[in-house]
Amino acid sequence: MESLRFVLPQSEIPTHWYNVVADMPNAPMPPLGPDGKPATPEQMSAIFPMAILEQEMSAERWIPIPQPVREIYRLWRPSPLIRAARLEEMLGTPARIYYKNESVSPAGSHKPNTAIAQAYYNKQAGIKRITTETGAGQWGCSMALAGQMFGIDVRVYMVKVSYNQKPYRRSMMQTWGAEVFASPSEMTQTGRAALAADANNQGSLGLAISEAVEEAASRADTNYALGSVLNHVALHQTVIGLEAKKQFEMAGDWPDVIFAPCGGGSSFAGIAFPFVADNAAGGRNGKLVQLVAVEPASCPSLTKGQYAYDFGDSSGFTPLMKMFTLGHDFMPPGIHAGGLRYHGASPLVSQLYHEGLIEAIAVPQLATFEAGVMFAHAEGLIPAPESCHAIRGGIDEALRCKATGEARTILINVTGHGYFDMGSYDRYFAGELEDFEYPEAAIKESLTHLPHVG
Repeated sequence: MESLRFVLPQSEIPTHWYNVVADMPNAPMPPLGPDGKPATPEQMSAIFPMAILEQEMSAERWIPIPQPVREIYRLWRPSPLIRAARLEEMLGTPARIYYKNESVSPAGSHKPNTAIAQAYYNKQAGIKRITTETGAGQWGCSMALAGQMFGIDVRVYMVKVSYNQKPYRRSMMQTWGAEVFASPSEMTQTGRAALAADANNQGSLGLAISEAVEEAASRADTNYALGSVLNHVALHQTVIGLEAKKQFEMAGDWPDVIFAPCGGGSSFAGIAFPFVADNAAGGRNGKLVQLVAVEPASCPSLTKGQYAYDFGDSSGFTPLMKMFTLGHDFMPPGIHAGGLRYHGASPLVSQLYHEGLIEAIAVPQLATFEAGVMFAHAEGLIPAPESCHAIRGGIDEALRCKATGEARTILINVTGHGYFDMGSYDRYFAGELEDFEYPEAAIKESLTHLPHVG
């Protein structure tokens, strides 16, 4: 019988992270400090350990993974690559569909790949506390887990709409010892100002980032950790794609197209960047891999945003980053894929998209839940709403192959399970969810608030 599950031995956990900067045709656009000049490590050292900042600004192709980090990775890595044969049969497609199952981590998603690394480097720097933000809670859970592993206290500002929608993710964070507050909160000046302007403010990732950064910058014993967007986060996530390449060699196959959800960009970067390296070298046997970021139509930073310098948070505490953005004060609707409700996209993902080396599509909320239910029927795993975006992209491609007769190989990054998102599925089944495509006029208005950069 043909194998459907491709699992590497633990000896094959990557020993190095892959840095896509080494293979980009143009050097990345640098972050800018308050003076409009490229931000220096010293300017950012108030909230990040120096080892992280060195990775953030590195152009080295391979960055060694510390042995203590690899030891904790052994709890769930390498994650399996699965041939979705039952989904292929359900769709009646000639395409071959595979998915990388990142839901097997203790936190249920891909996020610990960077949380463990960031906690390690902060521990090495003598940091006692970490503040961070979270949307749907996948990142907050992962940082809480990592803090527990290294004896670091963690405080999480959780976007209020998700704080109310996803109570069990909040419980997971608290089980691992983290403090969790709904954002906007009364804990920071940023939160108090947001609530004064709108007492019913449902929050956003940009706003929660502002709260976490504000607190970290005010305390010498506290650093900040970010779950997506920044270069070092994308770097740490490349263990996903590096494993997938070895697993496809085991399978005797190779992807033609890869779909991954994209909010800030970490899961897309994690699976796609190692294949960018192959494409830069002319492809495998001359064949390039199509790399597709899938975002929500209600928060379409890549597909409808502007490529410009903008703040990574709502209040302007972070350096300016060149990225596709909807504007740092953009307030997305309360969709159930909370991890994708971010106004911008990773600067590295943005530059690759701007230069035409990757693609992006936006899909509506109802279609993503329909795809998630189809996937659960066929494959058993109930995916997180964020993952459903990539699954939607993969299913649509498989149906296109059905229409054309093409036998393409499709790879989907299933970034997490949805077992703590069942309230969202309940609302889908009850017909209470609706599609929301953000009005063009509202996006244009938000973009008028971009900072002026000479």
